[in-house]
Amino acid sequence: MTIEPKFTVSEFIEVCNQTLEYGFTGVIVEGEVASFKVNQGKWVFFDLKEGESSISCFMPLFQLSVALSDGMRVQVRATPRLTRWGKFSLTVQKIRPVGEGSIKKNFELLKRKLAAEGLFDPAKKRALPTSLTSIGIISSTNAAGYLDFLKILNNRWGGLKLFTINTQVQGLSAPDQIIRALEYFNQRGGVEVIAILRGGGSADDLSAFNDEALVRAIAASRLPVITGIGHEIDESLADLAADVRASTPSNAAEWLVRDRHAVLEQTRLQLQRAKQRLTAALDDAILATRRQMSDIASEILHHIELNLQHIQASEKLLTSLSPEATLRRGYAIISGKLSPGETLNIITQDQTLTAKVTHVKPRKS
Repeated sequence: MTIEPKFTVSEFIEVCNQTLEYGFTGVIVEGEVASFKVNQGKWVFFDLKEGESSISCFMPLFQLSVALSDGMRVQVRATPRLTRWGKFSLTVQKIRPVGEGSIKKNFELLKRKLAAEGLFDPAKKRALPTSLTSIGIISSTNAAGYLDFLKILNNRWGGLKLFTINTQVQGLSAPDQIIRALEYFNQRGGVEVIAILRGGGSADDLSAFNDEALVRAIAASRLPVITGIGHEIDESLADLAADVRASTPSNAAEWLVRDRHAVLEQTRLQLQRAKQRLTAALDDAILATRRQMSDIASEILHHIELNLQHIQASEKLLTSLSPEATLRRGYAIISGKLSPGETLNIITQDQTLTAKVTHVKPRKS
C-alpha cells in the first residue's frame, strides 16, 4: 500500500523549492522581455516569452547591469522558484542581451545614461605612463589577441614585468570575472597600467563589454586602463570608459611601449645632427682663429667619440634586450597561469610548444 506524503502548504512549497534547487542549481534561459517594470526602486519584474509560452522573472535592481526594455531578446542565468503564493518564477542573477538588435538597443540606452553621469568625460581621461616597467593584463590567455599582444610587446621593447589574470571574455560570467581582476590589480598594486584585451568576434561575443557594472568598474579604476577589444570598427561601452581605447590588442601593445628600433634610429639622427652642428662650429672656430683650432678640434672630436660610445652602448643594450637574442641564449618565453593543471605556451628559438603544469614549488635561494 502506497503511503502518500502529507504537507502543509508552506511545507509543500519548501519541498518543491528544495527539489528545484537540487535538480537545477542554475539554468540559462533565453527569450523576449515583456511587461518589464521596476517596483519601489528596488525590484525588477518581467516576463520571458517564447511564442505562447511565458515565465515570470524577478531580480534585485542593483543586479541589473543592462538597459532592459520590452521586446529585447535576452539570456538570463537564474534559479527556478515556487513563490509562497504558488506562482512559478525565475530568480535572475545575471542577464545579457542577445541578437544584434537587442545588443544595439542596450548599447544606446546605457550609453546615454552613463554619458549623462559623466563616465565618458574626456577631461577625466588619464595619460598612460611614458616609461612602463610593469603591466597588468586581463584577457583569455588562450585567445589569439592575447598572444598577438605579447608578441608585439616583446618585439617593440622587451624586459617588462607582465602580470596576467586569465578570465572569460564573452558570455554571462565574463563581466564579473573581469571586474574581480580589476579590483585585484587596484588593491594589490605592483602594476602601472591595466590592459583589458579581447580579439575580434560577433556582437554577441563582444556584448560582455557593454555590461554596466563592468563599465563603472573601469571608470572607477585607480590605475589607468587601456582597452584593446575587437577590431577597429568595434566600439563598446568599456572602450568609452577606459582612459585609452586601442583599436585591437596589437594596437594596445603599440600604445604601451616604444619601438626600440625607432628609438635607436632617432638616437642616430640626433647624433648626425650633433655632428653637423659641431662641424659647423669647428669651421667657424677655424675662421675665427687658427691659433685655437687644435684645442677646439680636439675637444669636439672628444665629444663626438663620447657620443658614439654612448650610442654604441645603447645599441648593444637594446639588441641584448630583444626577445630573439634572449631565445638564442637558450631561454624561452612562457605565458599562462603557473598553477597545476594549467596550460602554458612556450616559445623557444626554433619551436612553439604547449605544456601542462604538473607541479609548482618555490625556488630555493
